[in-house]
Amino acid sequence: MEEHDNEHNHEHAESVYKVKKGSLLRDKPWVVSTFVLGILVILLLAGNLFNFNITGNAVSANKAGENILNFAVSQGMTAEVVSVTSEGSFYKVILSIDGSEVPVYVTKDGKYFTSSLIPLITEVDASTSDTTTQTQEIPKSVKPSVELYVFTYCPYGTQAEKGIIPVVELLGDKIDFSIRQIGAMHDPDGCSGSACYESFEAKRQLCIEKNYPTKFLNYLTEFDGNADVGACKGLDTCVTPLINSIYTKLGISASKINTCMTTDGVTMYSTEEENSQSQGVSGSPTLIINGVKVSSARDSASYLDTICQAFSDGSVPTECGQQLSSVSPSPGFGTSSGGASSASC
Repeated sequence: MEEHDNEHNHEHAESVYKVKKGSLLRDKPWVVSTFVLGILVILLLAGNLFNFNITGNAVSANKAGENILNFAVSQGMTAEVVSVTSEGSFYKVILSIDGSEVPVYVTKDGKYFTSSLIPLITEVDASTSDTTTQTQEIPKSVKPSVELYVFTYCPYGTQAEKGIIPVVELLGDKIDFSIRQIGAMHDPDGCSGSACYESFEAKRQLCIEKNYPTKFLNYLTEFDGNADVGACKGLDTCVTPLINSIYTKLGISASKINTCMTTDGVTMYSTEEENSQSQGVSGSPTLIINGVKVSSARDSASYLDTICQAFSDGSVPTECGQQLSSVSPSPGFGTSSGGASSASC
């Protein structure tokens, strides 16, 4: 009886792998992703490479996408990377293979991947975490250090900035706040100069903060709130007039910033990248308070509540009792609202 079952299972296994492209794959396109991922996983298992031990420093999203693409190509597949987004301890890479989009999850050290993630949080819990601030163990101090790590063109990074800026303006010098640059996720491959629009903008922001510290948050508000900037999709000839208009409005010297970007900006940007890697930060936005990564909903009221948990007993400022908007800004550029999200780049 056992021998018969084994023969039946063997015959069934053989039938699964005898699916022909001209029939089932044409009639049921969803089979493509399952079939391709099955091949990739088998190849990894055969090479004894499949391992979830995440080691070393995090790589950039572009590098993770490049790694999985190179692996797919090395196995004879025709593929290209459609997008890469951050998802917890993984990058979610969408590969286009034979016209079908296939999701692959790559560990943030860029060494391993899996075909799917199984959530340990129920849908109810997940939806709650998107819109409320959870009770967290945040180290306390008299003057909390608050760092928001972003990619300049990440829609969820700009969303976080729009949500947190009113809090920073309210608390003022009662906190030590800084925007930290992670690097560049959205720069085109092989770009240089202003064509590398995300790193170019990061250098610009670092130079504005260095030369016009009191106008930096005003610049971010104007930049993030300008839907036309997002519509330019990083094209320099489109973005430059908009940036110059912001400069004029805020009284910022374009020549001073441009000079800084080619000198100090390069060094400051490199230092920011090194800092992000040393902190293990690769997703935008990432909030770090008093040296600890913290989760928060992205509306101003939630950010205020989260940050105010970091004040030592007896040093909580009266501003923590003020009421700010509990409506999340929308992801991306522009001033619309109602975009509660826990997604990241």
